[in-house]
Amino acid sequence: MKLKYDAEGHVVVEDGKPVYSHDDGKDIAFDAPSAVSTIARINAEAKGHREKAKEHKDALKAFDGIEDPTEALKALTIVKNLDAKKLVDAGEIDKVRDEAIKAFEGKIKSVEEKYAPVVQERDALKNALVQEKVGGSFARSKLIAERLAIPADMVQSRFGNSFKVDGDAVVAYDQNGNKIYSRAKPGEVAAFDEALEILIDQYPYRDHIMKGSGANGGGAQGGGGNGGKRTVTRAQFEALDPATQATTARAAGKGEVVIVD
Repeated sequence: MKLKYDAEGHVVVEDGKPVYSHDDGKDIAFDAPSAVSTIARINAEAKGHREKAKEHKDALKAFDGIEDPTEALKALTIVKNLDAKKLVDAGEIDKVRDEAIKAFEGKIKSVEEKYAPVVQERDALKNALVQEKVGGSFARSKLIAERLAIPADMVQSRFGNSFKVDGDAVVAYDQNGNKIYSRAKPGEVAAFDEALEILIDQYPYRDHIMKGSGANGGGAQGGGGNGGKRTVTRAQFEALDPATQATTARAAGKGEVVIVD
């Protein structure tokens, strides 16, 4: 990336931040204080990791001299079984083992049954939280409202699986399962609209869902006898991915969208 200059040769500044032009042509205002803060935090985390690694290394010194961990465990088992030899001789060891397993399994089942309602309630609340946070982010998105030609529920149908709740934040992940990081604030995860824009830029049918693209997608406003309902041409519908096609078809079944030839 490189600094962006105006016609007079001055560096372009946005909200007090220098603007850089990336290789893909996007202009991003670089937040230097945020980047410095992030680097300091990452350095502190790296120091913590090094200290933790040293602790583990020191702990492993207690096992110096053990060439084969499998053989060492086998030897310990033999020693333990020496005390059980009397039970073997008496033919009681299988009985003791079976009774212990049975008692243990009974306790596990009892605990599972006791806490099953709690687990179900927890999972229900977790799902509701995810729906509210992720779904609410799509519903409140300024990017969707101002720049996309399809409604928020269709956008969520296509891109919703890329977003997860991480703590108190909604975080986006790419197709490889990696968090999507901000280009304006290096080192920080991208905010919802920035992450969604990155995902849309990688979407092969991007031009069909953007406003003013010449192919207005499922959210284009219709007229001509359709009562102001959204209209989609057959060609536009067939160009959509399967998930968006399914959502558009459901909307058409409810009378919210009209598919025309």
